Amino acid sequence: MNNLLTRSVSCPYCGETIEVMIDCSVYEQSYIEDCQVCCRPINFAVTVHADDDVTVTVSHENE
Repeated sequence: MNNLLTRSVSCPYCGETIEVMIDCSVYEQSYIEDCQVCCRPINFAVTVHADDDVTVTVSHENE
């Protein structure tokens, strides 16, 4: 699998769909990235499964 994957997610604050790059070389990760539209911090939880399926979950900063 390519180490970088582009995913579309919906900002939990403004609801806009944004595209983010996911680094698939790390199988479980969590980090904060600002929304490209409203600039508020989004929590990302990423899991790369054994079958190369990628789960991306986004939430508010304080969730």
